[in-house]
Amino acid sequence: MAGKRIILSAAALAASLVMALAGLSAWGEASRENSMSNAEKVEVATLAGGCFWCVESDMARLPGVVRAVSGYAGGTGAEATYEAVSTGRTGHREAVQVFFDPEKVSYAEVLDHYWKCFDPTDEDGSFGDRGPQYESAIFVHDEEQRVMAEASKRALEESGRFDSPVVTPILPFTTFYEAEAYHQDYSRQCPLRYKAYRTMSGRDRFVRDTWGRDVHAPVKAGSDGWRGFVRPDDATLRRSLTPLQFEVTRREGTEPPFDNEYWDNHRDGIYVDAVSGEPLFSSADKFDSGSGWPSFTRPLAEDAVVTRRDASLLAVRTEVRSRLADSHLGHVFDDGPKPGGLRYCINSAALRFVPAQSLAAEGYGEYADLFK
Repeated sequence: MAGKRIILSAAALAASLVMALAGLSAWGEASRENSMSNAEKVEVATLAGGCFWCVESDMARLPGVVRAVSGYAGGTGAEATYEAVSTGRTGHREAVQVFFDPEKVSYAEVLDHYWKCFDPTDEDGSFGDRGPQYESAIFVHDEEQRVMAEASKRALEESGRFDSPVVTPILPFTTFYEAEAYHQDYSRQCPLRYKAYRTMSGRDRFVRDTWGRDVHAPVKAGSDGWRGFVRPDDATLRRSLTPLQFEVTRREGTEPPFDNEYWDNHRDGIYVDAVSGEPLFSSADKFDSGSGWPSFTRPLAEDAVVTRRDASLLAVRTEVRSRLADSHLGHVFDDGPKPGGLRYCINSAALRFVPAQSLAAEGYGEYADLFK
């Protein structure tokens, strides 16, 4: 909070003059929910994830987002100003309204991107900013959003990504007040101050360590967590993977048979790369090979994996690796069931399972038809 106030001091003075000249009064402005033109085919998501400068900047980069607006949401206090909200007495959180084109990006994909931009296990704010006004939340505008938000949060909890519980609440939308003009599009208005604040907050370091993402890299439409994936260095991966996951994916290790997570998993869903999230295999192609490792007759798509000659043992084998993360997955053999005759023998430690009911929420909706 103190650091943010110091950064704001010079900007606030200049911004007050700009607002006076423009005849603007952002204090106590009414809800922005219906401020977009009715002619525009947009939907709105209201999200809180700590400092709204950072949330606004991150969400605005997602293809399909028309506009992102910083403001204050969820409180009961009538005085929705930065100073009033900073006391914590109004009940408002710093939040962002994200206006998006549903034909270009879905609400589920908006949430998928949102989860990857902050720490959803932090109960008392976000990074360097502490207090109730910095706590995260998803404010849902209707029942459909509530169902999708709950599914998205449940999928995140089941992913095993975090050691601590996901504490971000899902709350009904009530009010939203647009923040003062000098807070809007702050990353562009004051790029040097914004960069200094963001660097000091530790947000980017957390995202890189947790998701292996460069938050400043171009974001691609869809499940940006894997389509826009750039593999970090091994030192970073050691911090984000378990020792077994690192040994298998980066050191071509092998986990014990019959003592791994997915060898006996019979649930419907897809298996994605544990490092990048790129889709690899489907439960529809999984079979019991008796080997003690997950076995598949084929990958989800011909180009989902790459193969190469492996002469590390006495017998020459064909290694299977993921395309984007270049993770070692396992090997493919020609003793599988007919008609294909292939057996992709894969380490569970190189995979993450996404249940069929969570595909849309996690950004893999294109594979949902496989299980209808």
